[in-house]
Amino acid sequence: MKKNLLYVLICFFFLSRLTSQELTNLDFELVESAQKKIADKDTLYLLAIEKLIRNADKALYEGPFTVMSKTQVPPSGNKHDYLSLAPYFWPDPDQPNGLPWMRKDGQVNPGTRGDNVDYEEKNNFFRNVKILSWAFYFSNNKKYAEKAKELLEVWFINPETKMNPNLNYAQGIPGQNDGRCFGIIEFGGISEIITAIELLELKNALDAKTSKELRSWLSEYLNWLQTSEFGIQEKTRSNNHATHYDGQVVSLLLFLNRNEEAREVLVSVKTNRIATQIEPDGSQPHELGRTNALSYSTMNLKGLTKLAYFGKRNNIDIWNYKAENGASIQKAYAFLAPYALGEKEWDYEQIKDLEGSLENLKKLFRNAANIFGINEVIDPKIYNELNNPIMSFL
Repeated sequence: MKKNLLYVLICFFFLSRLTSQELTNLDFELVESAQKKIADKDTLYLLAIEKLIRNADKALYEGPFTVMSKTQVPPSGNKHDYLSLAPYFWPDPDQPNGLPWMRKDGQVNPGTRGDNVDYEEKNNFFRNVKILSWAFYFSNNKKYAEKAKELLEVWFINPETKMNPNLNYAQGIPGQNDGRCFGIIEFGGISEIITAIELLELKNALDAKTSKELRSWLSEYLNWLQTSEFGIQEKTRSNNHATHYDGQVVSLLLFLNRNEEAREVLVSVKTNRIATQIEPDGSQPHELGRTNALSYSTMNLKGLTKLAYFGKRNNIDIWNYKAENGASIQKAYAFLAPYALGEKEWDYEQIKDLEGSLENLKKLFRNAANIFGINEVIDPKIYNELNNPIMSFL
């Protein structure tokens, strides 16, 4: 523990000089607050760092990850294209060939999660790049940076292994289509990739050529999001898909220094997302109608909170916005607060892991309080009960 703590404390002086503008998706005040806890030898934070280093050491021996690893070939005939299947669709038992697949909302078909598609490979890639980049940032140990760079180059840059910058064949339904706009949500973790790139660059662990090539890929992917048929469809959805689409687009625009475009999207969040997705009482009907209503309510509110954070960073007040009917993000928090505090039992459908979903809701309240402070919605009672002092960015 002493060695890991030394690594972290060495970073503390460097981190304390950084401003919140140096990371696209993260406020460095939270990092600095965690660093103070580490400097004060807070046991929970030291344990969190040790866990991070253990996970990073494990990640050194995993991967690299590539879309070329899947056993199934996309309809394009090109394995460089990302491929996934709609998770809530299953073969129809009444049809000899099972086609077309039929929907069972909230029930994941194991056949959509194997090595025949890219979904799990992508998740492993996103996870390990995140772990390795943070481990390098805190420890200054170059082995973590070198491994993170290798993973990034294999997925995004190397001609033999890179993914094409589109999601044309994501969440397809056998017997119905080759891909759908709903597959775009699978790349929500792109914000973690952006943070990883920035962490490596802050410590000069990425050469200029690699940085340029990564930005080129992300720029092409952003263009696909904004101009493709699927991207345009996803933008017009009425639920969490549109919210998280905006999150990806804004994160990419800010990273690529296209700030005015990002601001335009953020302004539109008020009327296009909050006013259409939240009721005056704070409920989110498009999410409450799902078989995992708590999970989706939390997921959508998390996406809206992230957009409000981007707004805060860019002088657009989304957090305090109220629609003409009184709907607001804070009303959505107020609606869910009794469930987070255990004052009320969840009375909508939740067919999977209610306890885990409640924990995710509590984490969302904690993070919102860290970003926007304590007010009449996130009052001292709820914050003190839910604020578990573990670094939320790890």
